[in-house]
Amino acid sequence: MKFAQLLDAVGNSAVFATQKIAPVVGLGSFRDQLGEWTRTGKLVQLRRGLYVIDKPYRPTPACEVIGNELFAPSYVSLESALSFYGLIPEWVPVTTCVTTGRPCERLSTSLGEFSARHLSPKLFWGFKEVEVGPGQVALMAEPEKALLDLIHLTPRGDFTAYLQELRLQNLERIDIQKVEEMARRSGSPKLLRAARRLGPIVQEEVSGWVVLD
Repeated sequence: MKFAQLLDAVGNSAVFATQKIAPVVGLGSFRDQLGEWTRTGKLVQLRRGLYVIDKPYRPTPACEVIGNELFAPSYVSLESALSFYGLIPEWVPVTTCVTTGRPCERLSTSLGEFSARHLSPKLFWGFKEVEVGPGQVALMAEPEKALLDLIHLTPRGDFTAYLQELRLQNLERIDIQKVEEMARRSGSPKLLRAARRLGPIVQEEVSGWVVLD
């Protein structure tokens, strides 16, 4: 099998799973070649059966896109999403996804650091497709859901002290009513408490702004 045939089989995507394209190309016809293409720099292996087509054959995929594929089904959330939306001041070096399909996991690859946190299926909602690079989209939590996911997965995450320690910023991007609606949908007493405590924090931040001419 020629490398050009592989490119045709995966289309415009830079990330591919061998099990998905095997019916198209026949897994036996290129299994041995995967190792050779990896050694020569045409492919980057993320984990068993999952590869990235390297430059110049495809643009390097955004970390959020890779995270979706590594931990599928998943969406980017927690600090990674909050940083993407500019809601926390820190740059986050690890791309974190939440998934129903696996326990906590962390992977180090040549294309970045990735982690997965387990989330109950009843909380696997509140995400959408977001443009994360030119022509690239990834599944990512909405800002309000990313915050609630972080609170849910953090011990004592609903405590006022913890919410203040997050140093949330750009809070005009947070719809506190939506936070409350999502908390009610979750049915979690912890998230309901957090939503009530977030209201005053958001209001204080927003009302404290001074508009300069």
